Amino acid sequence: MTPTVFSFSPSAYVPLGLAFFGLGTGYLIFGPQELFGYPEKSEATEISNAWWGFWMPGVLQFLCGTYILVGLTWFQVFKGAPLYAAGIETTVFGIHWLAMGLSRLRGGSIVPNGYMCIAFFLVSLLGLIVFASVGDTPVALLFIGLMAVYFFEFFYCFGLIMPLSKKLLGLAHTLTGLLLMYLTFGIVLNLALGAHWVI
Repeated sequence: MTPTVFSFSPSAYVPLGLAFFGLGTGYLIFGPQELFGYPEKSEATEISNAWWGFWMPGVLQFLCGTYILVGLTWFQVFKGAPLYAAGIETTVFGIHWLAMGLSRLRGGSIVPNGYMCIAFFLVSLLGLIVFASVGDTPVALLFIGLMAVYFFEFFYCFGLIMPLSKKLLGLAHTLTGLLLMYLTFGIVLNLALGAHWVI
């Protein structure tokens, strides 16, 4: 008996726009609050930020990363080795935000997150190496922004060089969030309308 083999057509529609938009939304919520101190930190704002962090950067990135990895490995509908790195990166960043959102929702300490920053700084460096090597400058810049976020967050979580570390973290979140919105527009307009944004 011959096994049935399914074959799917390659697709250009990699759902990276979801990951870019989700992470960008999280950064544009957290960044200005850290940078400008508004709204003030309270139980209500922590709950609101926790939910946004869980759903937008967390769920959207996790879904996107899983979708990419399944599309690459099981169904071969996506092509290109850098997409493997994109799938790994968005999956781990998604799980990171799911954990951060739940921890924040339950009033968890941010101090252990300082150690987490080391791993996520390194995985951001990995993304920079991959995308700089293939000449994808905007995405390489994104990973420089992510490295800056985790560099400053390390000091912020341990209460070092305060309040400067909080302000620099807020600036890194905000600038990286704006770059993520640029990437969201670029990938959606390029795929939907045949535009030629550099992404």
